[in-house]
Amino acid sequence: MKIYYEDSMPYAAEFFSELGECEVFSHKTVNADILADADVLLVRSTTKVNQQLLARNKQVQFVATATAGTDHIDKNYLASQNIPFISAGGCNSVAVAEYVLSAMLVMSKRLNWQLVDKTVGIVGAGHVGSALSRVLTVLGINHKLCDPPLADAGDARDFVSMNDIMQCDVISLHVPWVKDGPYPTQHLFDKARLAALKDSQILINACRGEVINNQAALALFEQGNSLNLVLDVWENEPNINLDLIPHTALATAHIAGHTIEGKARGTEMLYLALCKHLGIQAKKKLSDYLPKAESSQIKITEKQDFWQVFYLLALDVYNIEKDDQYFRANMQSADQFRYIRKHYPIRREFSAIALNTGNFANSKAIYDVGFLPAI
Repeated sequence: MKIYYEDSMPYAAEFFSELGECEVFSHKTVNADILADADVLLVRSTTKVNQQLLARNKQVQFVATATAGTDHIDKNYLASQNIPFISAGGCNSVAVAEYVLSAMLVMSKRLNWQLVDKTVGIVGAGHVGSALSRVLTVLGINHKLCDPPLADAGDARDFVSMNDIMQCDVISLHVPWVKDGPYPTQHLFDKARLAALKDSQILINACRGEVINNQAALALFEQGNSLNLVLDVWENEPNINLDLIPHTALATAHIAGHTIEGKARGTEMLYLALCKHLGIQAKKKLSDYLPKAESSQIKITEKQDFWQVFYLLALDVYNIEKDDQYFRANMQSADQFRYIRKHYPIRREFSAIALNTGNFANSKAIYDVGFLPAI
């Protein structure tokens, strides 16, 4: 069995080498001729899988993406050819939730907020929205969920309308890109909705760029409107509107989900799915390969304020301002956008960091957010 996997999948060789003959490819050079003899095709979001890519292949039996998003997959074509398809839904949910949390902490400092006094509106209560909701619950931050498809499907959680969301201090978007149908999300934030935001609110987009009308946002900025806009995703990636960057509060190159845990979790999920497809027992697990992270060096004293401690801990693990500064200094073209994503440095999740909270009164909340107790 020939297994082809994209070179940006961490630990792919370790996971798949015993399942068949493995071939690695780059999204820059892959084509129909290269994949003509593939039995299994494993990709990330940089490879578009469609009829053209598989035109020479008559035998592929399994296609999967190690990403939560599937915009790069022609699922209708795969279904028409009876080719099973799997995505790694939820693999990066923790990473994106921690990205959003870092953004909120940084912005609360800039705006002189106490985050615990504010209300967060989460649009989209799937894997990522639910992960963010869990963290905010642990931290005691009031938040609301909006997800009409899940509400109509009978999800028992309490959902609010978009009108309610528009009153929240922070609005964080976690929906798929849907162009039409009963629940479209394309330009969910159009000119009217963007114009309705107050300059005291924060809008964070870490899902799909097309959910916010980028041209409308730029027009509002140029007209003198003040928006606290945090963008990790952009319309027309990688050919994004460079003129919008200087107006954003924080800007990054679609890396919210790019922790080593998040990316590697996607590889592991594909391994488990392929083993199930082949009817064999999975023998490998992610913890076999993840590098050990250094313990936190931050000293926590018994009488410190919880938010002071959490701010230091969270931003020590991931400070969005570093990515923002690098992006602004280097983002000049579509190739640079691709480069920043592909060469993104190793980033860890809270769960990789062990720390000793001593007699700190709020130790449970620190560990419940995801940090490991030092042994």
